[in-house]
Amino acid sequence: MEQFQVKDKALAPQGHLQIEWAAAHMPVLNQIKNRFTKEKPFKGLTLGACLHVTKETAVLVETLIAGGAKVVLCGSNPLSTQDDVAAALADEGVNVFAWRGQSTEDYYKCIDKVLDFKPAITLDDGADLVGTIHSKRKELLKNVTGGTEETTTGVVRLRAMEQDGSLKYAIIAVNDAYTKYLFDNRYGTGQSTIDGLLRATNTLLAGKTFVVCGYGWCSRGIAMRAQGLGANVIVTEVQPTRALEAAMNGLRVMTLSEAAPIGDIFLTATGDINVIRKEHMEKMKDGAIMANSGHFNVEISLKNLETLSKAKRTIRPNLEEYTLKDGRKLFLLAEGRLVNLSAAEGHPAEVMDMSFANQALCAESIVKAGKMKPKVYPVPKEIDEGIAELKLKAMGITIDKLTPEQQKYLATWEMGTT
Repeated sequence: MEQFQVKDKALAPQGHLQIEWAAAHMPVLNQIKNRFTKEKPFKGLTLGACLHVTKETAVLVETLIAGGAKVVLCGSNPLSTQDDVAAALADEGVNVFAWRGQSTEDYYKCIDKVLDFKPAITLDDGADLVGTIHSKRKELLKNVTGGTEETTTGVVRLRAMEQDGSLKYAIIAVNDAYTKYLFDNRYGTGQSTIDGLLRATNTLLAGKTFVVCGYGWCSRGIAMRAQGLGANVIVTEVQPTRALEAAMNGLRVMTLSEAAPIGDIFLTATGDINVIRKEHMEKMKDGAIMANSGHFNVEISLKNLETLSKAKRTIRPNLEEYTLKDGRKLFLLAEGRLVNLSAAEGHPAEVMDMSFANQALCAESIVKAGKMKPKVYPVPKEIDEGIAELKLKAMGITIDKLTPEQQKYLATWEMGTT
């Protein structure tokens, strides 16, 4: 079998430096790596991973290898791979199949290359690896003990598979750990999305009307950072509780049709299809910018945008200008793919430290548990809280502990009001 496929192996030296930088800012994962080096929980096992191939992911891969695993890796998005990091991993002997700018055909071919190694555990970001096993590579199901899922979109897909009875092996929903979504989704996506937007456009956010489509944890982070930079933030939602929360956080809430004519920048992060579509584009002002931070490039209707346009050109990297038939110009970032990874570097290492600690420890828990019932499981509480404790320790923060009296008070009903 082919051992790796990357854009340019000569990029490895720079990739090693990038990985070294990330590792220096991931103390929790480093502590886990030290333990894995001694205990070898994955000895003799092949772990197949479909993740964004970034410097932070490389630190996770090295942690799993330290635990005795053979890791086979492909990218989870055609534009998110950092080519120097992929080259560095190949240089370290990792079976990696990823490069930036893949076609859809190449993307799925790389998933198949990972599956050719018959993994016992899968690590997924978006559920394409799991989906391919269940749809096209069913013969591999007998080899798989379990898997993990990194992102909201993937968990939604996997829960749908569980509900209709098609999920054939256990998945731990890493995305739903408190030490993942409260930090990665909110602070990571918030910062990295603004980073990607600014790298692609260098536009001033202060004073702009910034429309955030959705108000889940990722969108909360985006809205918070945009507001902090002086933007006037509008939130559009379909879920009443989230819309109410946005309003109580001091944000304007309205329908996307109402926001379309007044927005300067539109950012989607919903996980759903065709959020921004023809009827919204027809109302947008000349010069409006559209970008997406959801996992797949389906949230902004590219088909509608192409239909409405008479010309298209690339202004600068990750910035395309669409001239509509009525003369207005709309701008699309990173082909509608997740702008934080396509136009920037993704989440900072400090926040991925916790997310990937969850990945590593959940994979270990799958090995310890053996064959589990095929369903979507939450991250075990002891893993989630243990990661928070390690992160606090690494940050030099100590917290209080309950006294025996306080523990008793919380554990009983007899004391009542005194």
